[in-house]
Amino acid sequence: MSVLAKPRIAQPTRFHQFDPVEDLLAEFDRQGIAIHYSNEPGLIPAVPIAIKPDDWGRTAELAAGKGFRWAGGWADDIGSMPSLRFLAMSCLEKDGRFVLLRAVLDADQRELPSQAPWFPGANRSERRTRDAFGLDFIGHPDARRWLRHQAWTADEFPLRKSFPRSGNPKAVTPPDKAYAFQRAQGHGVYEIPVGPVHAGIIEPGHFRFSAVGETVLNLEERLGYVHKGIEKIAEGRGPDSLARLAGRVSGDTTVGHTWAACRAMEQAAEVRVPERALTIRGILAERERIANHLGDIGAICNDVAFAFASYQFSRLRELWLRNNRSWFGHRLLMDRVVPGGVAHDLSSEAAAAMAGELIWLRKELDELRPILADNDSLQDRLVTAGVLPEATARALGCLGFVARASGIDFDLRRDAAYAPYDRIEVRPACHRDGDVAARLNVRYDEIYASLHIIAQLLRSLGKGPIRADWRTPDAGAEGLALVEGWRGEILCYIRFGSDGRISRYYPRDPSVFNWPALERLIHGNIVPDFPLCNKSVNGSYSGHDL
Repeated sequence: MSVLAKPRIAQPTRFHQFDPVEDLLAEFDRQGIAIHYSNEPGLIPAVPIAIKPDDWGRTAELAAGKGFRWAGGWADDIGSMPSLRFLAMSCLEKDGRFVLLRAVLDADQRELPSQAPWFPGANRSERRTRDAFGLDFIGHPDARRWLRHQAWTADEFPLRKSFPRSGNPKAVTPPDKAYAFQRAQGHGVYEIPVGPVHAGIIEPGHFRFSAVGETVLNLEERLGYVHKGIEKIAEGRGPDSLARLAGRVSGDTTVGHTWAACRAMEQAAEVRVPERALTIRGILAERERIANHLGDIGAICNDVAFAFASYQFSRLRELWLRNNRSWFGHRLLMDRVVPGGVAHDLSSEAAAAMAGELIWLRKELDELRPILADNDSLQDRLVTAGVLPEATARALGCLGFVARASGIDFDLRRDAAYAPYDRIEVRPACHRDGDVAARLNVRYDEIYASLHIIAQLLRSLGKGPIRADWRTPDAGAEGLALVEGWRGEILCYIRFGSDGRISRYYPRDPSVFNWPALERLIHGNIVPDFPLCNKSVNGSYSGHDL
């Protein structure tokens, strides 16, 4: 990595007192931490800096002291035997400004100081990197494996390039029955195991409760049952194939993950997306957000047996999805975002019909909201249930509607704006009570905000192409992108290998940080309220497990 002239750092859109990145880098200098600006333009909007591996933990401690948020951590295999090397990366955020820490570990080095003591949100990500790459994080508070279960042995590391894509499957994978769950002891304390197989159509995940009577003392999650090897099977794919794969990281966030992957690839390849395509991408993302919020509101009401509301919001979601099919060719909008633009244009007739649809949905929502607010039995179940304090949400790095329901007023579309959001008004919803009711109300308000955004985008939809010609990037070109999906901030890192093929793909779903919040907010609630609290968070198993 070469030492370069300091890059120009744009000022954030909403915070004007000082640049937190400049302040952090100045603190590194005061503490004697050597940094080098890296020559990877595709990594903007973050400021990429290279540090020594020994400074990995110290930089995290200083960043935490400055109020930064840990936004993701991953590794990359950048060498081959006998000179195998690894590149560790960690992304930090404050006030809409991002820093990307990078450290190269030489062939004889497999250890890094852990960042988890200062950023609890790093806990599972570091354990995951340890399972997948064989890197050890010194000082990590939890030595248990996370991702591996029993699918591969302790001396196999599937994300190393030397590991075969097909793996080394066993005839029968043994049960993961020896995982050391935390234990609560005392008079009257008992355990309730739930999952990984659940009733209904739901992905697998295990929840281990400790309770006294009906009151939950502790909850521990065991995830990873939907691990599909996304990162491994991404290797060697071309841009179009990678985009299709990204759209299946989490099926309900197909637009968000595909957009993030395409933005990362486009930055690495220096491809400029046409303005019309960017506008359509924004419309697609907001339609995905609205569809999921409608479904979640209905599902929360269903969990407390409010059948009328469940039916009404299911009806609205179904009609919304049917229009997706009519106007874009797919109910869930899969494969509509492609490298360089979008795959499906929006006709003038469809745009006019969509403008009318916005009025219709707003009217429906206006009629339904007082029914929810005035229903005493519903409010009795939602208000004060599953409270997530702001301090806890910040410590865990929570994102999206989970964070905004606990008073964290942050949204990439406004606070680190990217096209097309950088030219329109974005009004993120924010509540402060942190309970199930707040998470429902944030969803409701976000639907209104998305209707406002779509209306602006329709008015600004100019003429022009919907896809740019692709430019094959140089071998080793990197891209980093951040997109506000419907659950919150999605991070995507991509590195190209030879012939324009993918060498490394890492998508970080917001569920990585929101799942641990469920373990905290359930404390002191009764066991029958767990389905309600769980649905109010609605983390993605698939997006988390990769």
